[in-house]
Amino acid sequence: MTREPIYATLFALLSGAAPFVTSSRRLRHWSDVGPAEQPALFVVQKSETAERKAGLPAKWRALVDVYVYAHAPDDTTAPATALNPLLDAIEAALAPQGAVQTLGGLAAHAWIAGRIETDEGVLGGQAVAIVPIEILVAD
Repeated sequence: MTREPIYATLFALLSGAAPFVTSSRRLRHWSDVGPAEQPALFVVQKSETAERKAGLPAKWRALVDVYVYAHAPDDTTAPATALNPLLDAIEAALAPQGAVQTLGGLAAHAWIAGRIETDEGVLGGQAVAIVPIEILVAD
């Protein structure tokens, strides 16, 4: 597995999926990302696991967390109304027209895998989501 092209391609795909004002592979806490810098997207490598079977090439599973921050436009609007379209855009980017996302042929598949953690309302006008992404790479 050649890691950097895979992670760079995923980042480019997701950061272009919606009108993010801020995007980075270096995580910043939402309290350090002001409303004028949002919506924001941060892609963070989480873990990699190799699956090996005798006589077969390794299969790698890479896990990535995508942090999405969105701020409500005013004090009466629920922050989720700003967050939900961003999550929809990420989902659509990872499932182009019902096909599998191969990151330009670098992976066998990249998809949302598991529970999307969200928090909105408790933080005032700030909404946060953590989207778990799994990338399957077969050597």
